[in-house]
Amino acid sequence: MADAGQQKSQKRYPPFLKNSSGERSLRFPAVSRSFVPSVFTVMNMVSGYISIVMSGEGSFVAACWFIILASFFDTIDGFVARVTNGTSDFGFELDSLSDLVSFGAAPAYLVYKFGLEGLPGMTGICVSSLLMIGSGLRLARFNISMIGYKKESFSGLPTPAQALTIVGFVLWMSGDPVFPVASMRMVLAGLSIALSLLMISKVNYDTLPKPTRDAFKRQPVQMSVYIIAMFCVLLFHSKAFFLAMLLYILVGIVRSITLLFRGQWQT
Repeated sequence: MADAGQQKSQKRYPPFLKNSSGERSLRFPAVSRSFVPSVFTVMNMVSGYISIVMSGEGSFVAACWFIILASFFDTIDGFVARVTNGTSDFGFELDSLSDLVSFGAAPAYLVYKFGLEGLPGMTGICVSSLLMIGSGLRLARFNISMIGYKKESFSGLPTPAQALTIVGFVLWMSGDPVFPVASMRMVLAGLSIALSLLMISKVNYDTLPKPTRDAFKRQPVQMSVYIIAMFCVLLFHSKAFFLAMLLYILVGIVRSITLLFRGQWQT
């Protein structure tokens, strides 16, 4: 009886990570292959957190640039993981958590402080929270759909694209406000709702192709459009950046509608 009581009161711990043979690892390596890409993933998360702090202080342009910096780290960590062969389940989950901070919470708080805070009652909080909710649902669906799948396209608007669209609009309105304050709030609210719905939709979006010779041979028109859009962003700055993101969103919608009608016509 005493032994049974001792076993019942004994603290239980989570299981140890196991190696490929199913046995407990005898030693913990000082630096694993996933360490280097995970550093960039953490920098993504830190950039998102700093963006939230900047939004709270009213430094909206700085908040936008930290979201852009987070997207840069989000791109680099995947590249480094492939180069170092450091892909892992840990890195995959950490990347999703970082994306939720940088491309979910950060843009949601940005739109709230930038314009939606002035809406009556809880309207601003509810509308801005849709961006974070949509990002969480989008990332959760992405995680379960990526098992055994090579990432060539996305179902639903990617969370970084949603965040960068918000960034483009805020930068544009900060430098060249074309709407009165009341109208700008309504446009921002409508944009937030539309982006939230697109994230959880089934609209198909291609991954951005790498600027290689093979990419130009396989997708010459698409690559040319990307280059023209990049040139316009460098020339016209925030306005062109926002319009380029809108173009990316609209291309996915038009292509998905076209494929839908083609499928119905064939059946």
